[in-house]
Amino acid sequence: MTDAQRVLIVEDDVHIADLLRLHLADEGYTVVHAASGDDGMRLLEQDGPWDALVLDVMLPGVDGLQICRRARAMARYVPIIIISARGSETQRIVGLELGADDYLAKPFSMPELVARVRALLRRAEAMAQSARLDAGAIELGSLRLDPLARVALHAGRELELTPREFDLLLFFARHPGQVFARAELLDQVWGYGHDGYEHTVNTHINRLRNKIEADPANPKQILTVWGRGYKLVGAAGGGA
Repeated sequence: MTDAQRVLIVEDDVHIADLLRLHLADEGYTVVHAASGDDGMRLLEQDGPWDALVLDVMLPGVDGLQICRRARAMARYVPIIIISARGSETQRIVGLELGADDYLAKPFSMPELVARVRALLRRAEAMAQSARLDAGAIELGSLRLDPLARVALHAGRELELTPREFDLLLFFARHPGQVFARAELLDQVWGYGHDGYEHTVNTHINRLRNKIEADPANPKQILTVWGRGYKLVGAAGGGA
């Protein structure tokens, strides 16, 4: 039998945390709770690896967005669900921009949260399995990506990419020259829970261009196909 998957909950409301812990434990997950942002950050960094994070935004000490940012700077990808007060649209946008996989507004259904955790963990495992099966390096023009090691090189120089940036670039590299709408990229790269947040794609496209294009304002590899979406071509590729 495999070890139980580990979920870290960072939530200062004890009642919500107890309910989350109970429902997730009933699903067979090993659940650890931190009641403050400082404790959550410490557990994230010192007691991992974690298979999923459930983060409140408003916390004593560091907030959930800072924890999300730190998690996305780590080498190992972990699915993140942010939970926060209803109506905090700005926090939702910022959380998704920082790399959260999903967002639930309070009050929420416990069965729904459990279902979303399950969905994210299944997707993370499917992505890991795909990387293992398709472990050969991918080369496209001046780009070289190693899906298993999760390393990307541009003109022989290693790129400093967030996990989500790597996933986006890898998806493009696996489909060279193919045009994808923002909604398609959200579905394929971000997955569940991002309907209506296509601007998140724009932000990540711009970040990738800043890292691989000689002139990000006049890109030669990550191209905009007006009215349709984006595509990745080799370094010598032209526009559309």
